[in-house]
Amino acid sequence: MKTFKLVSLDLVEEKKEDITQRRIKLIDGLIINREDDKGRWVVEAYVDKSYQEFFENYMNNEDDLLIQVKITKQSNQPATLMVKTIDTNLIGDNMNVIFMGTIVDRRQDQIEKTLKLLIEEGYQGDELLEEFKKRGSSSEK
Repeated sequence: MKTFKLVSLDLVEEKKEDITQRRIKLIDGLIINREDDKGRWVVEAYVDKSYQEFFENYMNNEDDLLIQVKITKQSNQPATLMVKTIDTNLIGDNMNVIFMGTIVDRRQDQIEKTLKLLIEEGYQGDELLEEFKKRGSSSEK
């Protein structure tokens, strides 16, 4: 197992057709790569207990949550995880929230969207490959 410092936590919420990010103010936190055969990660967020009702509602809900976290330092790219809230614990005036889930590979998702768009635009064979290379290299900049 590998443990990293959690420096930011955002919940990605879908309300009607809008997607919003809710920043959770961290006091402290960590993220653990369990290195198990399911690729699961444990996220522990230490937050103000004013979040108690909010997170307990998610714990009682069977749906997965989409969260974005930054690990080690703020300048790092966020990682997206699909998680479940598995526990909350009051600790004085604060609480910890424990999530477990897997990392969502956003690059793979972007690759699939680009390929689908190119196919819809009528590209095929070598032409598809060439256009994909052009668009792939320009979107990484």
